This record gives sequence, C-alpha cells and structure tokens, in this order.
Amino acid sequence: MSIADDVIDVARRARVAGRDLALATRATKDAALHAMADALLARETEVVAANDEDVRRAEEGGTPANIIDRLRLTPDRIAGMAQGLRDVAGLPDPVGEVVRGGVLANGLELRQVRVPFGVVGMIYEARPNVTADAAGICLKSGNAVLLRGSSSARSSNAAIVEVLRSAVEAAGLPADVVQLVPGDSHDSVKALMRARGHVDVLIPRGGAGLIQSVVEESTVPVIETGVGNCHVYVDAAADLDKALAIVLNAKTHRTSVCNAAESVLVHEAVAPVFLPRVVAALQEAGVTLHGDEAFQALDGVVPATDEDWATEYLSLDIAARVVRDLDTALEHIRTWSSQHSDAIVTEDQAAARRFVAEVDSAAVLVNASTRFTDGGEFGFGAEIGISTQKLHARGPTGLPEMTSTKYVVVGDGHVR
Repeated sequence: MSIADDVIDVARRARVAGRDLALATRATKDAALHAMADALLARETEVVAANDEDVRRAEEGGTPANIIDRLRLTPDRIAGMAQGLRDVAGLPDPVGEVVRGGVLANGLELRQVRVPFGVVGMIYEARPNVTADAAGICLKSGNAVLLRGSSSARSSNAAIVEVLRSAVEAAGLPADVVQLVPGDSHDSVKALMRARGHVDVLIPRGGAGLIQSVVEESTVPVIETGVGNCHVYVDAAADLDKALAIVLNAKTHRTSVCNAAESVLVHEAVAPVFLPRVVAALQEAGVTLHGDEAFQALDGVVPATDEDWATEYLSLDIAARVVRDLDTALEHIRTWSSQHSDAIVTEDQAAARRFVAEVDSAAVLVNASTRFTDGGEFGFGAEIGISTQKLHARGPTGLPEMTSTKYVVVGDGHVR
C-alpha cells in the first residue's frame, strides 16, 4: 500500500474506535486517563531511553539548543505529563453538556448539546509531551486522535503512544482511539491533510512555517494554533519592581515556548530609571537585547531592526523599545504582535482598561507574566495548543473547544 493508503487505514480504524469512545461514560474515560498516567510513570525508564535516542540524533545533527530543550524528556517532565492526564480526568466531561435550550412557542423541546468531533489529527513539531497532552484531551472529549509528530521525536513518540495504547486497552477502551500516523516523510503529513471525510479536524502545533503550510494546504478543517510574538508594556504608572519581575519571568522562565515574551516596551517617563535595571537584569540572565536608540545607550545592547520586532526568538533574545505613550505602545503591538499574549504593567486602572479593550490578542494580561497563557495555568488541564484564530477556539484549547454541537429536538407528533 502507498503511504496515503496507510494513513486512510489508520483513520478508518480511528473512526470505528471513536464510535465506542463517543458513548463511553465519564467514569470509563477518567479511569483510562489515570491508567495512562500510571503507565507513563511505571515505564518512565523506557520512555526516557527512547527520548535519549532522539536527543542524541538532534545533537549530532547540530540542532539548536532551544529545539533540543523542547525535545528533551526528563523524569520531571514525564511526571508533569502524567499529572496533566490526571488533571484532565478531574475536569468536567464536556460531552453531553447542554449549551442552550428550552421549550419553543410551538411546544418543541430544543437543546444544543456538545458532541465529539470524531477523529482529530495532530501535526506537531519536536515536543513529545504534546503526544500525551493531545491523547488525554482528545480521549476525555470523546475524540479518537491521529498523532503525527516530527521525525526528530519519532522514537519518543512511538514509545509514548505504545504506553498509552496499552493503558487505554487495559481500561476497556479500543486501543485505536490513540494512534501514530505512519511514515516519517512529508507524504504522510500531506495524506493526513487531504484525508477529508476520514479526519474531522486537524490541529497544527509548531512553528510559523508548519502552521502556514497546514492552513494553506489542508482540505480537512483546521483549528489554527499560533506562534507567540508576545509583548510586555511597562507603563508610566507601573510599579517598577513588579515590572522587572514580570519581564524577567516572561523572557527567561522558559525561552522555547510560545508564551515567552519576545518584546518589551517601556514608557519614556520611567525609562531613565527602569532601563538600567531591566538591561542589567536581563543581561545577567544571559539575554541579548535588540534595542532602539534609547536602549542602545546602554552597554551590550545591539541595534533592533524591523525583523527583530517581528521575530519569535524562542531563545535568550528580546527586542526592546522606549515608547512615547500608551498610544505608541498600542500601535506597536497592533503592528507586530502575533495576537497570542500581550501584557501591560501599570497601577493606572484607566490605562489597563484601555489596553485590555484595544489589544486584539487571544490573551491580554494586566500585571502578570505572559507565561500564564497556558491551559494548565488557566485550570483547563493539559492543553492541545494555543489558538490565535477567531473561530470557536481561541487561546488555550481545552476540552470544550475540542467538541462540536448538535441540536436535539423533541416533539409530540409535531408537523410543520
């Protein structure tokens, strides 16, 4: 068979398995999620050994350090994956939830209820923790999932999926609700993107190139996750101690993730005091600043270009600018933000309200780090991605966003 035939075959198996999953009770699904978590911990050594193979290949191939960080699994990260599955088990089951309803004037009972999509395809880069996150969220929301990770993580993903499938089957659900898409070439990705009628929705998670390719080439409906060119704006009325802590956390807590800050904007009224502090603190943390003329007045700051304002670094780099006022900050963000997460630090409630109203991003934060834009931090459990689109899923995509709806109409011999 061709690779396209192989992909259609796993999609058909997922469709069959998904029918049983869609009818499963919450108790059954939650038991499977806990079994998946237990199995990851019990077989941690096996998963880490497979991941070591991927990391070694990446290092030998000269892969950048920030990508290797995304790829690497440690016992702590595996424990986090297991806890994410348990967190999802503890959340309400979205399937069957009544979104709205009532009795119409003609006596018909009308309910709009949440239902699974059916078969969800995931195309993602590097991060093997996404394998467990996606499997858990899809299972809880009643969806079978087809996982197509990058070839750089093929050993890790294969080991994780084998662990999860065994646990799911032991819990009484079909193993085929969790499957790897066969093949390492782009042909298998293309086949998944063209599997309309077999796959109900596709979710890309990775860099701008991957996302753009899936959005433009897929015939399967896409939930578009987004890159993170995130900003922190330090207002004239900012508490500068808070501002320093927030900028440092947003940039340095973990650089290789989409909710890390890539630009800092500072109001000119506080620049004389704040710039020396923030530059020194960032440089001490190993960050290279790409700054405008005001920032370049300090040692070690390199000139910023338009390319810097547009860049999602995913590294110890940050673009930095002094702005005249809130209007200038808002205009800069409108021009360069990827509409992921943007933050203001201010004690001026009017400025905060205006920032929240005028910044058109999936998450807008006031006096808080952009690193909080995360399904786990929002209380959603493990997320399947952070969407920057404007359809039903925007921001951290959790369980409700992984369902569609249908209308249930109950009458008593009604005819029209």
